[in-house]
Amino acid sequence: MVLKLAGKVALVTGCGSSAPGWGNGRAITTLLARQGAMVVGVDRDLDSAAATQTLIADEGNRLDIAACDVTDRDQVARTIQDCVARHGRLDILINNVGQSEPGTPATMEPDVFQQQLDLNLTSAFLTSRSALPVMERQGGGAIVNISSVAGMRWVGKDQVGYAAAKAGLIHFTKVTAVAYAKAGVRLNCVVPGLMNTPLLARLAERYAGGEFEAMIATRHAQVPMGRMGDAWDIAHAALFLVSDEARYITGTEIVVDGGLTASTGTPPV
Repeated sequence: MVLKLAGKVALVTGCGSSAPGWGNGRAITTLLARQGAMVVGVDRDLDSAAATQTLIADEGNRLDIAACDVTDRDQVARTIQDCVARHGRLDILINNVGQSEPGTPATMEPDVFQQQLDLNLTSAFLTSRSALPVMERQGGGAIVNISSVAGMRWVGKDQVGYAAAKAGLIHFTKVTAVAYAKAGVRLNCVVPGLMNTPLLARLAERYAGGEFEAMIATRHAQVPMGRMGDAWDIAHAALFLVSDEARYITGTEIVVDGGLTASTGTPPV
């Protein structure tokens, strides 16, 4: 019965995938469903969410889906209200959405910087704002925010908005965890390193001039273990943090990066 989630209701943001394959949100959603949770998956792209729903149904499990822009406070509030109205509670929230745009303070337009903060940080504030009162009334719950090693160190790309937002997400998690510890609500972060997901093709266009294979080789070489991780590495870390086995863990993070942030060398661009 280790890591089982039977009887628990979970909501995962960004449950779809930007391309065929296993992105972090799709893997997390699928794993929670496998472990017995009643999962509600939300995504701005309902077709992408529906593809995840089909994969989960093919395994004999259930996923409810809803369209939601997690940067829109009204949509977020309505989505969480609907989840609680339908299922009676909310035990687990996974804030998974994220996206990176290139730029330094001198080259990034202010509206792009703000968009990066909204998507990568404010979205977690909005979902937590609606979910925390529900969890507090229940007497407990678990929130996991998906950050990035870009919020801990420079990883070879100029992405000042993304890096600032993901750093803020780590500290947002810590401060909120302390505020809600006595209410029985736990908040933690999973901090992915360089991951091999469908997002890589888009990153290659933005940061490597479309040189996809060269970018893969570079990213493998940056990691002390010699390879990138994948979405399932993130999903298993998230599963542990929301499970009862992690009941005494709050206000911290699990770094899933193959030793990247522990190494001392400057990574190649």
